[in-house]
Amino acid sequence: MKALRTTIVVCLLFFAVSPFPARAADVSPAGVRALAREAYLYGVPLVMNYKTMYQYAVWKESPDYKAPFNQIRNVARLFTPEDKAFVTPNADTPHSFAWLDLRAEPVVLSTPQVEAGRYFSILLIDLYTHNLGYIGTRATGNASGHFLLAGPEWKGGTPQGISRVLRSETPLVLAFYRTQLFGPDDLENVKKIQAGYQVRTLSQFSETAAPPAAPTPAFPVWDEKKAQGLGFFEYLDFMLRLCPVHPSERALRERFASIGVGGGPSFDSGKLSPEVKDALLAGMADMRAAIQKKLEADTPFVDPTLITMELFGSREQLEAAARRLNYKDFYLARALGTIWGIYGNSGEEAVYPGYVLDADGQPLDGAKGSYRLRLPAGKPLPAKAFWSVTLYDGVTSLLVANPLSRYLINSPMLPTLKRDADGGLTLYIQHESPGKEKESNWLPAPTGPFTLVMRLYLPEPEVLQHNWKQPPLERVK
Repeated sequence: MKALRTTIVVCLLFFAVSPFPARAADVSPAGVRALAREAYLYGVPLVMNYKTMYQYAVWKESPDYKAPFNQIRNVARLFTPEDKAFVTPNADTPHSFAWLDLRAEPVVLSTPQVEAGRYFSILLIDLYTHNLGYIGTRATGNASGHFLLAGPEWKGGTPQGISRVLRSETPLVLAFYRTQLFGPDDLENVKKIQAGYQVRTLSQFSETAAPPAAPTPAFPVWDEKKAQGLGFFEYLDFMLRLCPVHPSERALRERFASIGVGGGPSFDSGKLSPEVKDALLAGMADMRAAIQKKLEADTPFVDPTLITMELFGSREQLEAAARRLNYKDFYLARALGTIWGIYGNSGEEAVYPGYVLDADGQPLDGAKGSYRLRLPAGKPLPAKAFWSVTLYDGVTSLLVANPLSRYLINSPMLPTLKRDADGGLTLYIQHESPGKEKESNWLPAPTGPFTLVMRLYLPEPEVLQHNWKQPPLERVK
């Protein structure tokens, strides 16, 4: 109980007290601009994560609202072009969502027995967008279980009846559930599994008295236009006040506090001088351009294994990836991963080979050509659980409306796909129908830029060892 009382006191004080003073007036415009560049790179994942949290768990009028904190929302359907809360949405698996508030006490996630052969996972993501852990087929098996997720201040041991304890370095966490669907007639089975997912506080699970609730944060209203300007630093400031300082980032956080972000009074652009405002905006613009240049020009970014194994994962995995890629620090990898596809899986869970260029190195555009993707006979793609190929708009990274309402082709569809004479598969990616006899293998493209993303769930060893090469995407006209 003493540890719990301490946790509550810390939570109550957290929003009012910061260990860093704010000294924006003491920094030169050139210094503010440099710090703004650094803060923007660091903060892109946190701000994008805030947008989703606000729309999913705070703003009840949001079309994407799911449920309050510490409650689960099962979505027994697949994503469509109408889902716009985050980029490159996964249209393979019905999802469940739970934003978790661990400030007052831990939360227990309970899973039902899931039959052998059906993949499921619960990805746990902290406020930085680090993948802090997994529950599910690969990580814990398909047997039923109770898993406790604790925040940074909790000091307890493993309570009775708990299968495993997972810890987060931030007090708010997203639990992102994926449940494999074998086909349209399997949806009712998925619904039954989803109904068995439970989210309870530790006191609810143990049927004991609940501790005092943590105070409700003053969530700033999300405004997309505002986030493109100085409002970005307001959202980042709010998120940093929720995040205890990691030992490796104390100096970094002190630098951010010197421009009023994450230190002293809440960030208020209205109190800044015109020179400081201009410097902040210039620094943002600098880093936006640098990130965009990296996205467009960094050839390894289209490496199929790079996309996931180097851009998504735990803090430790991203640090190792940064060393492998010779990046200055892992914040660049984290930002690139968030922009490319927020909440992507760690490599051991899934990889996402991408196509932004065709086999001749040209950008994909449905108005300029038709494309063929040839998959080999036998096992078309090296995935133990399932695979898919999904098409996204090249500008928005969202799913594209089309006459077939078909946004992907995946392994559960194999019985309906037409095989080539040698047993292989040819997928037709184009705007116009390839003809009735080939429509089963048609993935409709827009009349404009697009990208393709493969998903290989539970990838085979050759993928993880960088010994597999994705098939070329060939333009035919």
